[in-house]
Amino acid sequence: MLLVPCPICGPRAEIEFEYGGACEPSTLDKPWARANIKGEQKEFWWHRFGCGQWFTCVRDTRTHEFCGQSRLISAQESEHSKE
Repeated sequence: MLLVPCPICGPRAEIEFEYGGACEPSTLDKPWARANIKGEQKEFWWHRFGCGQWFTCVRDTRTHEFCGQSRLISAQESEHSKE
């Protein structure tokens, strides 16, 4: 089971979250143009069935391990991740 590190609730099961995509400028206006890198990638996550907060964190796409701290994002940033 993948544990996603929510900055409010702590590590929780992936089923509580919704993946919002990579935090790259190209993915905000053209989601089909994502880099799809192997390695560490900064991503948007939404704690849908928990605190309801959007946040960013870094995940290694090869191992699915979360690296470092997650960070709450502002309302302006969350509007981009919902598109």
